[in-house]
Amino acid sequence: MTDVKGLCEPRFAAVGAAFAASLGKDDVGASVAVYLDGEPVVDIWGGYADADRTVAWQRDTLTGVNSTTKNMTALCALLLADQGRLDLSAPVAAYWPEFAAAGKEGLLVRHVLSHTAGLPDIPGPTAVEDFYDWRTVTAGLAAQAPEWEPGTAAGYHALSFGFLIGELVRRITGRSLGDFFAEEVAKPLGADFHIGLSPDDDHRVAPLIPPPSTTDEYAAGAPTGPDGTRREYTGPVVRVRDANSVAWRRAQIPAVNGFGNARSVALVQSVLANRGSAGGVRLLSPEGCEPAWQEVFRGEDRVLRTPMSWTVGFGKFGNTFGWGGWGGSLVASDPDSRMTVAYVMNQMIDREQQEDSRGMEIIMAAYSGLR
Repeated sequence: MTDVKGLCEPRFAAVGAAFAASLGKDDVGASVAVYLDGEPVVDIWGGYADADRTVAWQRDTLTGVNSTTKNMTALCALLLADQGRLDLSAPVAAYWPEFAAAGKEGLLVRHVLSHTAGLPDIPGPTAVEDFYDWRTVTAGLAAQAPEWEPGTAAGYHALSFGFLIGELVRRITGRSLGDFFAEEVAKPLGADFHIGLSPDDDHRVAPLIPPPSTTDEYAAGAPTGPDGTRREYTGPVVRVRDANSVAWRRAQIPAVNGFGNARSVALVQSVLANRGSAGGVRLLSPEGCEPAWQEVFRGEDRVLRTPMSWTVGFGKFGNTFGWGGWGGSLVASDPDSRMTVAYVMNQMIDREQQEDSRGMEIIMAAYSGLR
């Protein structure tokens, strides 16, 4: 089935065509959204919510977006910074005194947000279930020594990113990051995105489908470097079956376990592309958005094994900023065009085995609509 449902303004017909082609080829079920000036110009979905292709993907279907969640977590930090409650240039220990241990007294908030803190791994956990214990995980990070001098190098903080920022949010507001996001971001915008999913929403979840020729034991792994080697990692690996579990939905792992669809992802992130407001709701000042696209680090990322440009909270790619998730979801925002494009799907692709151009083709089609 390649039927595409929803809204697609005529000038963005290429987005609908690209999406239909993806549904007919690599996708099982997915959604796509484009926001311009904080308003939807594309909001489409199609396919199936299950691997057996028996349950249609609906307008309100949700799925796990993995590291696309980082965009939401970073926005929470920028919101607090814009309110004057979090100084991006202050030491983390100013808000979290225990964090000064092991030589981290000078480690700054912006280092955490730009993946330059030197804390890419989480010490201690031996099973995925250990990540559900917030206090133990954050205590371990507070006691850990950085792998490099903060700010001098970058290394993707795949899981630690969310715990570090989440603990800053908790120390400042007294609320978990998921609760803060729900009350201060999702509720005012009317965005159907969740970090910590309620049982009431379980019936709407489209489980992630492992890449072709793999099973739900398929795990997230460190990327292979140019020399064919991988960065050593001794912690527990997250498998598809973990990301599909009820325990994962209930937990708050703010780097990776958000649930939403393209509409909610694009709506929230369009706030930053549109100078602080979306749908008539202002969350940040125009100046408060600027750290999202201002480069903090450029160079080889020690974990991703590739050249990267990091801003305060986001990857930077030319004129756009944003980030994607394990398996294929992504969001990209262009502050010059005031456009945000999001793609969320259930069929994962292993980039080491198969090229995954689904999201990029959607983004390029969206730019054709601007012309």
